[in-house]
Amino acid sequence: MSLTKDGPTPPPATARRGFLDVRDLVVHFFTDDGVVNAVDGLSFSVEPGRTLGIVGESGSGKSVTSLSIMGLNRGRGTKISGEIWLEGQELISASTEEIRALRGSKMAMIFQDPLSAMHPFFSIGAQISEAYRVHNDVSKKAARVRTIELLDRVGIPSPNTRVDDYPHQFSGGMRQRAMIAMALSCDPRLLIADEPTTALDVTVQAQILDLLRDLQKEFNSAIVLITHDLGVIAEATDEVLVMYAGRGVEYGPVKELFAAPEHPYTWGLLQSMTRLDRKDQDRLRPVLGSPPSLIHVPSGCPFHPRCPYDAQAAPASREIRPNLIETTPGHQVACHLEPAERQRIFREEVSPGL
Repeated sequence: MSLTKDGPTPPPATARRGFLDVRDLVVHFFTDDGVVNAVDGLSFSVEPGRTLGIVGESGSGKSVTSLSIMGLNRGRGTKISGEIWLEGQELISASTEEIRALRGSKMAMIFQDPLSAMHPFFSIGAQISEAYRVHNDVSKKAARVRTIELLDRVGIPSPNTRVDDYPHQFSGGMRQRAMIAMALSCDPRLLIADEPTTALDVTVQAQILDLLRDLQKEFNSAIVLITHDLGVIAEATDEVLVMYAGRGVEYGPVKELFAAPEHPYTWGLLQSMTRLDRKDQDRLRPVLGSPPSLIHVPSGCPFHPRCPYDAQAAPASREIRPNLIETTPGHQVACHLEPAERQRIFREEVSPGL
């Protein structure tokens, strides 16, 4: 593996590793102000029955990644490269018709705001029924029966009558449940949930997460859970991908990432969490500075302008882009600090304050 100014040259593609396998995904948007590097060389995989959490600040590329998998950000002014494999089929090179056939039947998405994602002029039942009939040659009556079953399955009371209600007649939590019912109408193998608990109170958040967990056990689906809430990540995921400036900076099992994180950005996210299990917690310590412009991403490690330990890794941190390197089985980190030094900093400086 050779080094370039932008980091190690990635190895050649290997055989498909997982049910969902994203390899070196790059998404650029061409605007009047310049090229937006929304996603810049992202790789991860997910197996059936497992949940991958993707976490990072706003603008880190989480939602763009999910839209790329679903084929929803194609069009003029957008350039997408890399590979996205779903159960052996490559999606980036697939035609619009092929992606449309997969969307709903094999992969589905729960959007962040169900009120705007659902059409206000059609009833909840009509929208779920339509999604079901697109992929199944059934009558309107059969689709309505299926819709009522789904609404009941996701915990909406009186589904026989609520099926004819409109989105504005549902509460936030009920709309999110209806969105989950629509996503599950054709039993997709892959479910992408983009901030599914945003703006919901903690009780409803817990109910939605429990519902996703139960449905995953029932259908053995792979779930990609996108959120900025580390509490949700700790509760609901098996593996975690930490994103910054369109790139993955840390990737590993959720328990290991919380117990022994290795990237300074991950440390910052954890330090900014509220801890209810400690009586004498110091004030929250936010990550200093602001995320970089995705039009003018810093050279080298994109986090180096905000990193408290940049001086220890310079000049490499400012010149060479670090790739994800495995430090322990399944745990990968993109950082120029030596592993022993990262472990020392976490043990002596970071861990006591968590």
